[in-house]
Amino acid sequence: MKKEIHPDYMDSKIICGCGHVTETMATVKEIHVDICSACHPFYTGTQKLVDTAGRVEKFRRRAAKASK
Repeated sequence: MKKEIHPDYMDSKIICGCGHVTETMATVKEIHVDICSACHPFYTGTQKLVDTAGRVEKFRRRAAKASK
């Protein structure tokens, strides 16, 4: 690599809005994020899948009507 054209690669902290801190390497000292794997509903298992307005039943009724 050429010298003095690349940014410094240093220890960095990723700080989430929930307070979780992860240490890694980056070109900036601190990175602030809104959501992380410690508080994201998908990764914590609290995500709820909701069938919005009965889409599956609506599709089945249309398919049954079309097959008649």
